[in-house]
Amino acid sequence: DALFVRSGRGIVPTVRAQALATEARQLLGQMQAFVHRNALDPTRLSECFTVAANDLQRDLLLPGLLQRLQTQAPQLRLRVIDSDIPSADLLRAQDCTLVISPRPPDATDIVHRRLFTDRYRVFYDASQRPAPTAKKAYVNGRHVTLTYADGRRLDIDDQLERQGVNRTIDVSVSSFAAMAAFVRGTDRMATLPGRFRQGVMQGLSDVAVPFPTPDMPMYAIWHVRHQDDPVHQWLRQCLLEEASALKP
Repeated sequence: DALFVRSGRGIVPTVRAQALATEARQLLGQMQAFVHRNALDPTRLSECFTVAANDLQRDLLLPGLLQRLQTQAPQLRLRVIDSDIPSADLLRAQDCTLVISPRPPDATDIVHRRLFTDRYRVFYDASQRPAPTAKKAYVNGRHVTLTYADGRRLDIDDQLERQGVNRTIDVSVSSFAAMAAFVRGTDRMATLPGRFRQGVMQGLSDVAVPFPTPDMPMYAIWHVRHQDDPVHQWLRQCLLEEASALKP
């Protein structure tokens, strides 16, 4: 069977090749689990785990996770990539070990487990404005938010719109890391998960949103091929321990 055909100046895989690749990934995962079963010795691991995470999950969990892993496996390495809104294809890719996100893909070959639940908070600069503890002060103020490259918004923005909360958003950025610069030294506010106070919003004040909002869950997400792999089970257990050790 032809596995590749010419396309312009390059080559592309045939449908047969893509079908074989799917089966091969499953077989490779089973072989890896077979090799490691009953013989897991972290001190001998020199693998590179690829973990997909955005700013919150990256800053909150991954430095501590790497330290926890390397305590047992000094040669282990970590590669961090952006998760955006993760797709099932991202997790099906052979080089993606784990995704941390509040949005698990809806697919039968994807597994997830909740790590923690966060509450939304309003971040502001206390040197520039009083705390927005009333809904009127919140609605009438200026806000900064995030919009993804493809135009998608944060979940909380969609939720507030459905509740009829109409805010003045005069700044929209493309990364969480840029938000603090537009809050600090101004009267603007940013509505984000509270645990951002330990990351990119550190040093700013924060209060509860002055009306009910849903919680935000955070999940560890992986492909089913990793489910019974002892190395991956060890990785997941270390991640759960790191999440459990987080400050409220």
